[in-house]
Amino acid sequence: MRVRFFASVILILFSSLAHAACLDSILLVHGNGMSPTSWNPTVELFVDKGYERAQMFLPEWGSSCLSCNDHSEKNLQPVQHALRAALQASCTGKVSVIAHSMGVTLAMQAIQHEDVAPRVRVFVGIAGAQHGLNACGMYPFEVPVPTCGRLGLSVGSPLVLSLQNRRYGEKMYSIKSNFDEVICGGFAGCLVGGNHTSNIDGQDEGVTFDQFGHLELQSGTAEAQYRLVHSL
Repeated sequence: MRVRFFASVILILFSSLAHAACLDSILLVHGNGMSPTSWNPTVELFVDKGYERAQMFLPEWGSSCLSCNDHSEKNLQPVQHALRAALQASCTGKVSVIAHSMGVTLAMQAIQHEDVAPRVRVFVGIAGAQHGLNACGMYPFEVPVPTCGRLGLSVGSPLVLSLQNRRYGEKMYSIKSNFDEVICGGFAGCLVGGNHTSNIDGQDEGVTFDQFGHLELQSGTAEAQYRLVHSL
């Protein structure tokens, strides 16, 4: 009887610890012209590592017209709504954010507008363009499409300038490639002002995968994404 009693106590303790285990919600923001399904490799890995699918928040934004999408309210709102929902559902009260391509700057914009940077534990930007895209040209003489305009990613655009030199989480990381066919297009390649545009101002670490192009940087780096989210 005593053995059974102690076994029951141990089971109760382990059960309590399991229920006490608490993980941040994860916000995953896809890139221009993509969809939430582009995060499938990341979602599957995080679930394998112990996350619940309900802890993963995947906003859908933008149209299939790549040159038509910018950082206007219609594209920002789905990201803001998902960010609020992720924070509300998080048992830690904080979230970790992983974003790809134009989703990086949209996520930055959403965090800034919601004023929740202190509640973001880790921000991971993959193949983003915080300093703009050389392929878009320099504002106000940019390529005349919304993606490169005032609310787009031309170098020196009001949108780009508004996102620089700010904190977007307790820890900030970038994942990039020097052979990213989207980010590194244009006469000056990947560098804007001497810095790879996928780097994040004040980042804690930058990870380079030169074997990957723009889309593979998202789909092929799930293990690195998981490591960075759990780097604290």
